[in-house]
Amino acid sequence: MIAKDIMTTRQKKLKAILEELKDDGIIGISVDCVIFGFDENELKVLLIKSDLEKYEDRWSLLGDLVNNQEDLNQAAYRILKERTGMNDVYLEEVKAFGEVGRHPAARVVTIAYCSLINIRHHQLKIHANELHWHKISSITKMAFDHKKILDTCHEWLQKRIQEHPLGFSLLPKKFSLRELQNLYEAILCVKLDRRNFRKKFFSMDVLEDTREFEPDVPHRPGKLYKFNYEKYRKKERKKWFGIDF
Repeated sequence: MIAKDIMTTRQKKLKAILEELKDDGIIGISVDCVIFGFDENELKVLLIKSDLEKYEDRWSLLGDLVNNQEDLNQAAYRILKERTGMNDVYLEEVKAFGEVGRHPAARVVTIAYCSLINIRHHQLKIHANELHWHKISSITKMAFDHKKILDTCHEWLQKRIQEHPLGFSLLPKKFSLRELQNLYEAILCVKLDRRNFRKKFFSMDVLEDTREFEPDVPHRPGKLYKFNYEKYRKKERKKWFGIDF
């Protein structure tokens, strides 16, 4: 009940601010947090029910207007904290969206911030206004232009995971190549050739064979590997600066 009262107060305050922006012809700035999560071999995104009558029963990203006293990064982390209760998530700025008419109440430019987390390692501490994880594959229509923002951030994530080892933080410390491939297939939304995928990662020389095998699995146990972060960092330094240090 308390959470609902807080949301109602926030809605009234936000409506008043947007009406003032529209009357004064001022452009508002907001932040939308696109929180991707990986769980049960599925890529998901954290969404909340829109509180605007025009978008009744539609899902939206976690967003709010930026206050005069905070910069964009501060606003992004504040919004995430207020909407989910989480304060241990790294956010990265992706892109600004400023099409005229993207918000029905006033002219608002929004900046999308993105994160990729292991859902099992980050517990939601707030459950107001139907805050839920949704499979990316199940999302069609959303409030505002949030489907466009979501698709843009998903493309950004797909590119990032091919350039940087973001996905390894979502896996157990020791993982099988099957688990690694499932992760990449979920994020890239493609079926990858098993032999080529393994050849690619072995050629990178950043996987350590633990000489252990998967325990208690219904299929033939696969070897377990660890990601060597130090070796990866050395390779990156050498790539950028041409020397080892």
